[in-house]
Formats: sequence, structure tokens, C-alpha cells
Amino acid sequence: MKKLFLSFFLTAALTFELNAQVYTQKDVDICDSKFQLSIDKNMPSMPLSEIIVTIGKTFLGVDYEAHTLEREGEEKLVAYLEGLDCTTFLENTLVISRCIKQYKTTFNDYLAELQKVRYRDGVINQYPSRLHYSSDWIYNNVKKGIVKDVTREAGGKKIRFNVGFMSQHPDSYRQLKENPDFIPMIARQEEEINSRDYYCIPNAKVEKAYDKIMNGDLIAITTNLDGMDIGHVGIAVKKDNGKVYFMHAPLAGAKVQITKDPLHIYLSKVKKHTGIIVLRPLEPK
Repeated sequence: MKKLFLSFFLTAALTFELNAQVYTQKDVDICDSKFQLSIDKNMPSMPLSEIIVTIGKTFLGVDYEAHTLEREGEEKLVAYLEGLDCTTFLENTLVISRCIKQYKTTFNDYLAELQKVRYRDGVINQYPSRLHYSSDWIYNNVKKGIVKDVTREAGGKKIRFNVGFMSQHPDSYRQLKENPDFIPMIARQEEEINSRDYYCIPNAKVEKAYDKIMNGDLIAITTNLDGMDIGHVGIAVKKDNGKVYFMHAPLAGAKVQITKDPLHIYLSKVKKHTGIIVLRPLEPK
């Protein structure tokens, strides 16, 4: 395959809202440029983990932008690549990498894979169908065979979350304020999360787990914030010195970057970070 097949769309100034999808021509162009790069570098021949790190690095320097998925009206699949928060950085890197590995390199392929990863069982059915809590995202994407939770085998200890922030603070979420009938649905999802066993590697044990963490693993950082589970997510970048660094979209006013410090030192500098969950992306079947 010498050239990438590019889909035809309207002008760049338009925002498209077709078939419950929202995106601009700029998003199409960014996605297509990454697919073209994958062909130039023969990425499909690489292990998925290496594709993930390579694609993740193409986002370095992109501005942090929060709340890009929150749109008025019915829940729609939002594809927005001009600015990223930690979750959309991780999701888009994973999704584009999976598309590349499967030789599915049209924008419509990307949209289908994004929906599969972002929504419960890959189905959009109103706002509560989006996997809002990262612990729920982990559970459902393990179930879908997209990632494997390797935290326990890397030395993690059993934990249970006590999530409830969304149902207890609906005014913080426009969709919950406008649609109070969604609140009991979210509360039931929180109860399900709280009934599950998860595993976590505490901050103090992370450095000892470096030999079990692979380049391209997805890292979810647990938090001590009340009613929350995961406070931050990103991608493991393992260097020749054997240490693991963290590629992430850190916070407002910053850009996608790789930490200067190894992961265990980065964790120790943020009081709300308590440990990590390690997810291994699985090669698509």
C-alpha cells in the first residue's frame, strides 16, 4: 500500500454532526497525517506497544484542552485532535495505533474504533453509556479484549474504589444538570464499580515494578480525592536505563510531554497520586 486512501469531506471551516458524530476537517487532516506516517514508517509491522509509543510522540507539544467531549444535546461521538486532556490523549493514541495495526486507515475506521473504546460495549446510548470513570473504562476494555490488566502480576495489591463524585455532585456536569434522570443511572454504575476488585501498585513499590512494565503500557494513576478512582492517565515510555517515564497531557496551560523524572519520582511529587494500574494493550485479532 503506497498511498493512503483519503476520504472526501467538506470545507475545513465546517463542523460535521452526522450519524451522532462531531468532528472538523482539521481533525480529519490530523488523523490522516498519522495514518500516512504509519505507512511511511511501515508501522503495521511493529508490535502494537511500539506503535503506541510512536503515535503518542506525534502528539508531543499539543496543547492541553479540557472538556472537549462535552457538547449540547444528545450524546455524540466527538473526535477532537487539536487539543487533548489526559484521557483523550490516551484514547486517541490507543485507537489510532489499533487502526494502524489492523490496516484500517480511513477516518471512518478511526471513528468506529474510537466509539468501540470510549463507550460501554462500544454502544452509544445517551450520556451514561460513555465510560466516565477510568476504573469502568478499564473493566469494560478488559472485557472487550482491548487491554489486559497486568497490575497484579507486576506486584499490585487488591483494592476497592469508593466512587460517587458524579452522582453526588451533578451540578459539576452539564448533562446531569440538564438531564437529572441520568443521575440514578450513574449512581448504579458507581455501585457496580465499588463492588469490583481492582489491583494497584502503591507509589513506594512502583520503582521495583519497572522490570514488569513494558514500553507502551497504559498507566492509570489512582487518587486520594474523595469519591474518585483514577486521577490521571498516560503511557509508559521505557528508556535504555530500564526506568519508566510517563507520556501524558498534564494540566491546563501545559502541552503533551514526557516527564523529565522517572515515573516513581513524578508520582512522589503529586500529593493526590497514590499508585498505578498497569494495562497492556492487546494485539487486535
